[in-house]
Amino acid sequence: MTSPDDRPYHHGDLRRVIIDTAIAMLDEPAGPQFTLREVARRAGVSHAAPYKHFPDKAALLTEIALIGFERLREALAAGSAGAPPGAVPALVGMARAYLEFGASNPALYRLMFGAGMDRSLHLSGRAMGAFDEVIGLLERGQAEGVIRPRPVRGQAAACWAQMHGLTLLALDGLLLPEKVGDGAVDAALSVLLEGLAVDPARWVQGHG
Repeated sequence: MTSPDDRPYHHGDLRRVIIDTAIAMLDEPAGPQFTLREVARRAGVSHAAPYKHFPDKAALLTEIALIGFERLREALAAGSAGAPPGAVPALVGMARAYLEFGASNPALYRLMFGAGMDRSLHLSGRAMGAFDEVIGLLERGQAEGVIRPRPVRGQAAACWAQMHGLTLLALDGLLLPEKVGDGAVDAALSVLLEGLAVDPARWVQGHG
């Protein structure tokens, strides 16, 4: 009988198998508190196999977080592209895509922005891609004359802060109607548009 330690290193694309297994384990009650040994067991490879690609668990979690940022960028781009014409409707589509990403990937989202991640991760090219999508759209809106001509990174920070806050409040079940009223997300997006749009009245009613 083959023991776990006798399992071969190679399991097709070993790196991908290890990552996919760990991402799936994030959604379990223990969250990221797994060990590399447990990841290897679930993946059906030897206990030493993960170390072929990741020196420790922190390196594996960092890679997973970066994959999360890449998926977030893809979601934001799709949300923008699927919106009606114009930068402001695209911004609304992007905002809703952000919220949906968090709702669909709660454990991954918490990992991406968790205190355990090195701050330098957020400045890497792979992580900056999502923020750059927001900046690019705001720059487009300024060029179209529909977004106020303000420092674009400040506007992007305001968008990110609001979406991140709403996402975490929603994940924690704290957007209580008794506290914030019904339709809190729509109301918050309206306030955001009022601060960004040159002609808020044109866009805020029904978000464009």
